[in-house]
Amino acid sequence: MEVNPNILVVGSINMDLLVRSPHIPSPGETVSGSRFITSPGGKGANQAVAAARLGAACKMVARVGKDAFGDTLTANLRDEGIDCTDVIGTDDAPTGIAMIIVDAGGENSIVVAGGANRMLAPDDIFPLEDAFSAAEVVVLQLELALPTVRAALDMSRRHGCRIVLDPAPAQRNLPDELFKVDVVSPNVSEAEILTNTRGGEERIDKNVAMELIARGAKAAVLKLGSRGSLIVTSDSHFYTLRAYKVPVEDTTAAGDAFTAALAVAIGRGERLPDAAKFANAAGALACTKIGAQNAMPTADEVKMLMADQQV
Repeated sequence: MEVNPNILVVGSINMDLLVRSPHIPSPGETVSGSRFITSPGGKGANQAVAAARLGAACKMVARVGKDAFGDTLTANLRDEGIDCTDVIGTDDAPTGIAMIIVDAGGENSIVVAGGANRMLAPDDIFPLEDAFSAAEVVVLQLELALPTVRAALDMSRRHGCRIVLDPAPAQRNLPDELFKVDVVSPNVSEAEILTNTRGGEERIDKNVAMELIARGAKAAVLKLGSRGSLIVTSDSHFYTLRAYKVPVEDTTAAGDAFTAALAVAIGRGERLPDAAKFANAAGALACTKIGAQNAMPTADEVKMLMADQQV
């Protein structure tokens, strides 16, 4: 019988404003787009929804503006069964938004205005002893202010939580303290920024992953898109997993589905290669629908894909 782990997500909540376009515009170029939608998003909220749909008991820590977007997004999380007790409304900034362009091949370009996400402060984190003590896994990203991420790391370590860091949006010269986590899981472009090394082939990708471990991570799981994923552990074990084949509609939140699935599987006590295989399938399924949270798959959908395609 599968264990339903307690997952604590400390992260961002955004409203995504998404438009389809024949291609991503070049600087100064105007492109005639098509279908426009507003969709609940934010890396933290996406990961919380994915974790909940995959069977975890999930709690979200975040800030939203006291505005219509904030009300809508918080209600959506509650509808997914996520504990929003510690989602705080603020008068000082609007709810975060993300402007997303999706091209004909499903690739995307994103600009985020953090808004209330940037107002979440260490003083919001330190009183949450009960939330951290109840969590098996804490999931973090970098759409919050770095002192807040540090505070969440400190609380996680104090309570013995396993930590999964999705280091996005990637930043150069991050302090090594932020890499001292159980698993760091960037995509290729993020890993290149973090290590100042260009990837794209297996040998170099392994070197990039080892650099992340040298900076403090116990394991690195690189999201390689259509090439699958690469797992490297601190004892120099390497695992390469092929991608699942699915029709790609929109890659917007594939990485978030991957990260959440990785955290859920780790929380269930699965070995890291098995957890990454589960995450590969979740990320692939997220590419088959337009939008972010509405594209997050269920546990049954992930298991079905894994049964259909033995990768």
